[in-house]
Amino acid sequence: MIDQSSNVILEMRGITKRFPGVVANDNVDLKLHDGEVLALLGENGAGKSTLMNILVGLYRQDEGEIYVRDELVQISSPRDSADLGIGMVHQNFMLVPTMTVAENIILGMVDLPLVPDMRQISEGIRELSQRYQLKVNPDVKIWQLSVGEQQRVEILKLIYRGAEILILDEPTAVLTPQESHELQEVLKIMTKEDKSAIFITHKMEEVMSFSDRVMVLQNGRLTATRKTSETSPNELARLMVGRDVLFRLEKEVVQPGDVVLELKNVNAKDDRGLPALRGVSLKIRCGEILGIAGVAGNGQDQLAEVISGLRNPDSGNVFISGKDVTNNSPLGMIKAGVSHIPADRMGMGTVGNMAVAENLIMKGYRNEPISSGGLIRPKKILDYAKRMIESFKIATPTAKTRVKFLSGGNIQKTILAREIDACDGILVAVYPSRGLDVGATEAVRNMLLEQRSDGRGILLISEDLDELTSIADRIAVLFEGKIMGIINSEDADIEVLGLMMGGARLEELQNESGLKSAQVKD
Repeated sequence: MIDQSSNVILEMRGITKRFPGVVANDNVDLKLHDGEVLALLGENGAGKSTLMNILVGLYRQDEGEIYVRDELVQISSPRDSADLGIGMVHQNFMLVPTMTVAENIILGMVDLPLVPDMRQISEGIRELSQRYQLKVNPDVKIWQLSVGEQQRVEILKLIYRGAEILILDEPTAVLTPQESHELQEVLKIMTKEDKSAIFITHKMEEVMSFSDRVMVLQNGRLTATRKTSETSPNELARLMVGRDVLFRLEKEVVQPGDVVLELKNVNAKDDRGLPALRGVSLKIRCGEILGIAGVAGNGQDQLAEVISGLRNPDSGNVFISGKDVTNNSPLGMIKAGVSHIPADRMGMGTVGNMAVAENLIMKGYRNEPISSGGLIRPKKILDYAKRMIESFKIATPTAKTRVKFLSGGNIQKTILAREIDACDGILVAVYPSRGLDVGATEAVRNMLLEQRSDGRGILLISEDLDELTSIADRIAVLFEGKIMGIINSEDADIEVLGLMMGGARLEELQNESGLKSAQVKD
């Protein structure tokens, strides 16, 4: 635990940032001590990212001051921030895939010779990687690395450039449990050297295990600061959303019905023409949630696209309620009863410049009562949208408000409302609660459980193992497009799932340890 009497390395005083019609940060104060890990919590739209973007020079504050080691500083650009020893690891990594680790780490550095000594640079990177337990080969290309290794490169890049303050945005969103533990060990080594970190997260277990102190933002204002050792997940959730949040949801006992979706030996390629799915076979029954675990990039997106008609398999078959629908178009899959909640909310799930009402009717505009005789009926659209907004508790000023002005949680509720209303048997949900605060996450998970109780078959793709173990009935693990095994959720062990996500087959783990978690056989 950090000594709170230690030196203050960073202080933000009275930070205010306004956008048209919105006060994103309202007189926010932040202190960070030497060797401290500070967690930044808040609902979607609370102002966390804005505050950090000010600190790394992407925005300028309208009011307030920033001090680094008691000196007033002006941060007008990311270079100013870097010169002050502040760096940020973004959720979407800023790396060039075709360049090596060493080339990425020095890219953009201005104090290097015209022809840098790459052997010497690689040696320095190796020394740093050993010192901070960030194991990575400086001479391999980024595209050859796993997601966890790429994150290590991002952290090494900041340390190599002299960063004393690291900002981590959702740092474990794409990591296995083992990689998350490794990140925690890295932070411990860094803080022993008086480096400090601020991380944005929605995962309470990360807050409790990673941080020394927690700041809670609500509607752009600082509402609470707590020592991590003196608080609890329940208190922090209450401070964030203003009410108690259930972290473990009650899952109603449902007897699964007939097989509603079946894949038989499906193979498919990704957009680069490389194998993405390799011999995938699975079944989902009515009233059942099948979870898909795996580190991002192991075939999850392609699996969802094959089922929703967005990608044709190279071989194998897809059956819906016993009918072969292989190679059906997206419209054909919709008519067959498939609904799809995509991972990309703004790029694929909604049209940001269109109204909430218009986004809600995207699946039903061909049908009565929304249209009649090929003509759209505006009054019916508004009536329908108002019912959906009320039913799904979408927080929007009006049904005519453009979707891009909603918070992340309410954009997701808009997609859920549309897809659930259109669902006629199968719901494919891809990372449905990723990036959402605890309140919105609870609402999304409850909606999925309601669909399960109503007899729908649900394919739930998620990187959150707690989400999968709490609401899925069975969990399949994907690694490099292959299913490593399928486990009943009540038998699931987080460590075992993590090993499977890293490429270990369930049968191998069972043989090695006498594991009793039986593989489910249909």
